Amino acid sequence: MSRHTLLIANRGEIAMRILRACIALGHDFACVYTSADEQSGHVRLARDLGGPGRLFRISSYQDPSEMLAVADAANATAVHPGYGFFAEDYRFARRVVERKRPLIFIGPSWAVVRDLGDKINTKRIARAHLVPTIPGSDRPIYDEMEAVELAQTIFAFQHDQGIDEGCVLVKASAGGGGMGIEEVYDADTFRSVYRRIRNYAKRNLSDEGVLIEQRIFDFNHLEVQVLAERGGKNAVHLGTRNCSVQSLGRQKRIEVAPGFDPASLDYAFDAAGVLSAITRHSVHMALAVGYDNVGTWEWIVTPRGEPFLMEVNTRIQVENGVSGITARIRGRADCEQGVDVIAEQIRLGLGEPLGYAQQDISLAGVGIEYRILAEDPADRFTPCLGRIEAFGWKPEPWLQVFTQVPPLEHGQEPYEIPMDFDPNLALGIVWGENLDQARSRGVEFLNGLTLEGTDTRGEPLRTNVAFLLSRTQTILHF
Repeated sequence: MSRHTLLIANRGEIAMRILRACIALGHDFACVYTSADEQSGHVRLARDLGGPGRLFRISSYQDPSEMLAVADAANATAVHPGYGFFAEDYRFARRVVERKRPLIFIGPSWAVVRDLGDKINTKRIARAHLVPTIPGSDRPIYDEMEAVELAQTIFAFQHDQGIDEGCVLVKASAGGGGMGIEEVYDADTFRSVYRRIRNYAKRNLSDEGVLIEQRIFDFNHLEVQVLAERGGKNAVHLGTRNCSVQSLGRQKRIEVAPGFDPASLDYAFDAAGVLSAITRHSVHMALAVGYDNVGTWEWIVTPRGEPFLMEVNTRIQVENGVSGITARIRGRADCEQGVDVIAEQIRLGLGEPLGYAQQDISLAGVGIEYRILAEDPADRFTPCLGRIEAFGWKPEPWLQVFTQVPPLEHGQEPYEIPMDFDPNLALGIVWGENLDQARSRGVEFLNGLTLEGTDTRGEPLRTNVAFLLSRTQTILHF
């Protein structure tokens, strides 16, 4: 394969992982940074491994014109968006590949990003291919009688599930956030809520279409990591992961691979069967839509073991590493201890064939990924800004740590947590031969982590490490 130069259109730990993957694959890179990120590890790494000529200062990570101007200045041949920012922006992806000086977009084709980026359209596509989705509408409903009939069907479905107090979500299809969503617990009040949401949508969003869905309670959040080659002809999965430990705002905090562990824990349903079903459905749908890069099929599983596809994320995800650490590819010496999903994404994005089939992939052990943040879980996970004055951990063969925060000892120049972004500090990924060993190693890592600093008021920096410790012993329980 020819040598490429990838513009890394992102920051922090994901930029560092992309940079290292580029070097491992024999490609060049160009990195961007803003004034808020001058201390970031991705800036230091780019300078150390590529020299100052590989670094470009920009005013914003969200200005597409500025980003593409850097691509031209760096003579880049491809753009890797990482996650966030432009990762799921099909307009940016289309602009990258259709400009006068076209580049390769390291991600799915822009039309795939567009089609699966719309949750309503994703549900419609899934149903067309017999993939189970949350009961409810897959298009805006404008007729009140149709809406009432659908609500009655959902209430009946919930009653059959043994749910005493069913709930239906009524949502403005054009958006509107919390103001455009109401929960209905009584079929007799559905009409008035439907009319209220429809009027709200017409008045504020110029579209009175309404979506109606079943409200799922007490579910587990599972994901399937999919890899597919250009052309969408071949696709495989790297197993499942469970992302049910989240903040109050539904932001993931611990991810575990596999998604359930029936060998160690008892479930009230056929957990192995659920894992088999969601991987099968995910790969089937990927092939059906011509998916052509790395992506994640996100599922919710009810307490009765019923899986429903929630959405498809058409990008690399933060938690890709926990899937990679438990996956092996037969015949690949570089994958004997795990798969670098980002390197595979780059390889596939540049047009290389997949080169292996599902039967060549095996899954080994249990992986746990911890997202370490400067936040206060006791105060609704409020972000905590300030500076880090000491940071470090004991290296272990079963541990990977990805962070843009430099190792620090007391007395060295502190690391100022940028106020422009979420206060993500590090990802810690541990591996064990089984769940017990993985949990034990997770506790060992968290207890041995040095993370000290002060907030903007001069008080000790608050982090979520204690929260992560408290949730470790119950991961994968349902």
